[in-house]
Amino acid sequence: MKQHTKCLIVGSGPAGYTAAIYASRANLNPIEYSGLQPGGQLTQTTEVENFPGYPNGIDGNQMMMELREQAERFGADIRDGSIVKADLSKRPYLLTDEEGNEIEAETVIIATGASAKYLGLDDERKYNGQGVSACATCDGFFYRKKVVAVVGGGDTACEDALYLSHLAKKVYLIVRKPFLRASKVMQQRVMEAENIEILFEHNTIGLFGANGVEGAHLVKRMGESDEEKVDIAIDGFFLAIGHKPNSEVFKEWLDTDEVGYLKKIDGTPRTKLPGVFVAGDVADPVYRQAITAAGSGCQAAIEAERFLLQE
Repeated sequence: MKQHTKCLIVGSGPAGYTAAIYASRANLNPIEYSGLQPGGQLTQTTEVENFPGYPNGIDGNQMMMELREQAERFGADIRDGSIVKADLSKRPYLLTDEEGNEIEAETVIIATGASAKYLGLDDERKYNGQGVSACATCDGFFYRKKVVAVVGGGDTACEDALYLSHLAKKVYLIVRKPFLRASKVMQQRVMEAENIEILFEHNTIGLFGANGVEGAHLVKRMGESDEEKVDIAIDGFFLAIGHKPNSEVFKEWLDTDEVGYLKKIDGTPRTKLPGVFVAGDVADPVYRQAITAAGSGCQAAIEAERFLLQE
């Protein structure tokens, strides 16, 4: 089956749903594919407290359901499923979902997001939303005056540790290597923070706790003759080992940075292909917040509308 649409939105979450709201209100009758994780990363966050308009916070899943309902109220055709193939060689662009349905689109908004990298421990899944987080700026507030650990040795890990050090009583920085990969400035700031303790040459092998995370099982100098098992008591476990943008399907056609984030032109949602726009975390290695994603979804939809009007 082949369908034609003025606007195809790939991915849900704050960026995709906001783009759908704006595109629908502009009478573009968009089709939106919600992807492997409908609602995006926010559906793994229990409480969202930093999105304007929710003075008492809101459950991440609830917030995404309400955004979806709002988009559908204005006429967005939101479909469960993923786009698995894209031919962006000429307009209208041809995209295919996992069931083989083809969509011919005059404009495309890519809002496929990014996935946080995890260590791969069963305990990470077990305690997801119960002490395990991949976003310090989203969830740090819940750990005021508590003890937390951050995993990673790069700039992101150091930034997260510093951010948390202003909220938490103590921050452990768990680093696999005997050194930090972060920039010298970031290293210095972390070293000088009184309540950050760096655990070099430590690997996390598990988490424990009856009602959420209460501690972590670590191994110091894993594989060496002086290998040593260490347990630390913590209330929160933050992953800061990077994100993987979900850009695989489009890499052949669009420019990306070395990690895979899609490149925008001059800070706009535009890409090098006419009528192809990007929104949200798939093109944002810096901020990665629900509010910035939603804003960029709005921008992408407005750009798509203007692009079609100019033809």
